Amino acid sequence: MTGEKPVVYVVDDDPSVGKALERLLRSAGHDVRTFTSALEFIEGRELAAPACLVLDLNMPGLNGLDLQEYLVDQEISLPIVFITGCGTVPDSVKAMKAGAVDFLQKPFSDGDLLSAISGAIETDRGAKQDQQHLKQLRERAEALTPREYEVFRLVVTGMLNKQIAFQLGTVEKTVKVHRARVMAKMGAQSIADLVRFADKLGIRSSPR
Repeated sequence: MTGEKPVVYVVDDDPSVGKALERLLRSAGHDVRTFTSALEFIEGRELAAPACLVLDLNMPGLNGLDLQEYLVDQEISLPIVFITGCGTVPDSVKAMKAGAVDFLQKPFSDGDLLSAISGAIETDRGAKQDQQHLKQLRERAEALTPREYEVFRLVVTGMLNKQIAFQLGTVEKTVKVHRARVMAKMGAQSIADLVRFADKLGIRSSPR
């Protein structure tokens, strides 16, 4: 994932602005896809990662805040850098509260825009890596047998092997075997790893 070329989506109803931004961003090494309306973006986007969205605030029809709201409602995670020539403080506050990573007033410098985009892409890269890791953890947890899962669930509460054996109505030696298998299947090097994995998976002291 880290080796993929960053993609920057630009949505601005002024074609000349879109072309200028595309030239700038391509010169900085980004893959750029431009759209002249929020609706065009919704209908034509194919999200790639890592990526970010450079979004004009004031557009006819669906404006930038409307598109941001749509993405949030659709649970589409895409860091947004807003650009505007006449944004208000309430607009910027609303955008940032909804998750925008930056809000730039026109005219802005090339450096400020590139810096904001760089930060947004790193945010998206980190989020995608976290999502991939969580997916892998879920797959590993699903590969556990029901008894291994129970041992996993109890180990992360801090219980000793003998306490787990008593809880499950088995012997300590059997618990040790299951515990070793859990460690191997989950890819954990320590109990601390298992605890972190359980926290990410939302595993608590309750049956699956």
